[in-house]
Amino acid sequence: MCVFCFQFLSFTQKNNIDVLHYRYEIRLNDNNDTVYGVAKIKIRFLQSSSEVGLDFTKAKNDGKGMNIGTIQGKNIRGHIHKEETLRIILSKNMFTGDTATFVIPYSGIPSDGLIISKTKYGHRSFFADNWPDRGHNWLPCHDDPADKATIEFIVTAPEHYQVVANGIQIEETSLGNNFRLTHWKEETPISTKVMVIGVADFAVNLAGIVNGNIPVYSWVYPENKDKGFYDYEMAKDILPFFINNVGPYGYKKLANVQSKTRFGGLENANTIFYSENSVSGTRKSEGLLAHEIAHQWFGNMATEKSFGHLWLSEGFATYFTILYFENKYGKDTAIKMLKEDRQQVIAFSQESNKAVVDTAQTDFMKLLNANSYQKGSWILHMLRNQLGDSVFWRSIRKYYATYSGGIADTRDLQKVFETVSGNDLSQFFDQWLYTAGQPQLDITWRYNAAEKLLYIEGKQLQRNIFHFPLLLKINNSAGGANEKVNVNSASFSFRIKSDGKPASITVDPGTELLMSSTIKEK
Repeated sequence: MCVFCFQFLSFTQKNNIDVLHYRYEIRLNDNNDTVYGVAKIKIRFLQSSSEVGLDFTKAKNDGKGMNIGTIQGKNIRGHIHKEETLRIILSKNMFTGDTATFVIPYSGIPSDGLIISKTKYGHRSFFADNWPDRGHNWLPCHDDPADKATIEFIVTAPEHYQVVANGIQIEETSLGNNFRLTHWKEETPISTKVMVIGVADFAVNLAGIVNGNIPVYSWVYPENKDKGFYDYEMAKDILPFFINNVGPYGYKKLANVQSKTRFGGLENANTIFYSENSVSGTRKSEGLLAHEIAHQWFGNMATEKSFGHLWLSEGFATYFTILYFENKYGKDTAIKMLKEDRQQVIAFSQESNKAVVDTAQTDFMKLLNANSYQKGSWILHMLRNQLGDSVFWRSIRKYYATYSGGIADTRDLQKVFETVSGNDLSQFFDQWLYTAGQPQLDITWRYNAAEKLLYIEGKQLQRNIFHFPLLLKINNSAGGANEKVNVNSASFSFRIKSDGKPASITVDPGTELLMSSTIKEK
């Protein structure tokens, strides 16, 4: 019961605040992995309270984790640092709307979140890797995507390193004794999941300036700088696609960084980290760059309220990568990508009964699955086909304009699409996002020459019954014609006029429906 009470109180206290600004002074060295930090955190109280809860991992028996010194600030009576939570106990009650600032000195070896390692070329490096909620392993913070704040990183490190972080570099000073201070400041509020520093031996290149005011940089290892500059230079040509089609870029720079991230790419706000092997000199990572750049709009500026709605980040980035490729390489390329993604969704559904919106999952890493990525992408594709390009793009732009700088969930997106289209989309959103699986169709057909009618019968074999428009192509010697029918039950049948017997029938010829199917003549 005591453990339950502590956890409940900690949850309440952490969700009782809105962090306004983080200022982290970080000192790194080459002698050991100990990080020395001072966090200055300004918060606003969302409810009356005499305690503040922050996420912060305490040092464990294995020596990993953080210890704190004396916390400074007004009205502090004491603190409790236990497991993953730091509770600051106040001597007076604070009221809704009150603000307070706390200065927290700390030190320790990060158990996660900051990767202290060696690059593929054997050089020591430090790379933050906060996603999804790993930042609190090395930073005291409110580790929740819904709480966005401005941030400063003031990093002191051996002089041979270069330091990159969110925002704009406002200072770089040699301190003597072979140490240098580098100060980065981000004035656009961002979530902890995309706050970042990278400290390594870098080669840095200005790839270009977009729209006259957005510098695009490449930060790569010196050993592969020519290949890295060539590969990452693509970013300056990708960025305008999103600006022109979605809305203004929300930050003052874009840096693309070769790193030690555990992911293929990590969409840190305006400072994207890519895996070491993303550099090849062949530009094979164009899709990866497009995906992570799309996140600057979807996930970073317009952020999901909770990880249960991760598809608003990953599904969007996946589909907008396809849209970028469609714009650059043509519709056939997009169709090929959609077909590959559809197969991944079908395979995943055979081992999972989870819906896309999965607020019950507490292991957020498990949400990195085909539901969040490929199925989320396909849902946007079906919305586009159902509503038309004009309504789709107007809805996307309105969604971004409404929630840029803020947070949203799936129902918020639904309301935007309903407002723009004038349609009730409850059934669409309920079945595709809150229901597991997708249609699995078994279809037969026969032709009656005397009646000149084509009889089509089918069944939905999956557990949950879906409602959807189904396009059939009646193939004949003249090439064929498309027929659209509406399926709204487990079993369905249709009659279609036809002057002759079809050579064959193709289900979903335009690749517009997320489903699997078999069709044969009866």
